[in-house]
Amino acid sequence: MPIQAVNPTKLPMMPSGGAGATGASTTPDKSFGKMLMDALEDVNDLQQKASQASTDLATGKIEDISQVVIAAEKAAVALQLTIQVRNKMLESYQEMMRMQV
Repeated sequence: MPIQAVNPTKLPMMPSGGAGATGASTTPDKSFGKMLMDALEDVNDLQQKASQASTDLATGKIEDISQVVIAAEKAAVALQLTIQVRNKMLESYQEMMRMQV
C-alpha cells in the first residue's frame, strides 16, 4: 500500500468550508486574532442562547426542559474549552519567556 505525503494545508483536524464545518469558514489570509475573536463570539452566542432558553422555560414559552439542558450544556462545554485554550496559551507564553536567548 503506497504512503501518501502529508499536505500541511489539508490536515483532517483543520476546519474546512465543507458540509461538516461548524459555520466559520477559515481562509489562509484569516489572522489568528480574527479566528480567536470569532471563536469567542460563538461562545458568547451559546451563553446568550442558554440564558434565553432558561428564561423561556421560566416564562412558559418552552415546555420541554431537555432543550434548556442541552443549550446550557453546550454553553458550559464551550466555555470550558475556551478556558482550557486560554490556559494553554498562557502556559506557552510563560514557557517562552523563561527561555534564554
